[in-house]
Amino acid sequence: MRKRDLESFRKLLHERRHELVHEASRTVDGMGETREQFPDPTDRASLEGNRNLTLRIRDRERKLISKIDSALRRIDKGDYGFCEVTGEPISLARLEARPIATMTVEAQERHEKNERISRDD
Repeated sequence: MRKRDLESFRKLLHERRHELVHEASRTVDGMGETREQFPDPTDRASLEGNRNLTLRIRDRERKLISKIDSALRRIDKGDYGFCEVTGEPISLARLEARPIATMTVEAQERHEKNERISRDD
């Protein structure tokens, strides 16, 4: 992979990480602000449901931040863009679609197929 491509992915990953961290801090700030009392249990349940959904989303984003950090470390080490299973280069098109990818499309498909088979057992 060309150095220019690596720097482009590094920049993209840093920007995405910054966005996720910013959203997480906004969520934490927002959760502390609403101490409203709802006389109607349905309204309260709706608020709690929305909060739970937001927290699940933030948890997924936390995991994504971890994957972004891992991708940035791979860039620093020089093994970004190579499949962790086969060692083959991951296509630029795949990395553009999913910059945190660690496997080629073929290796990912095999991995997912094996997961499904294991889960069915």
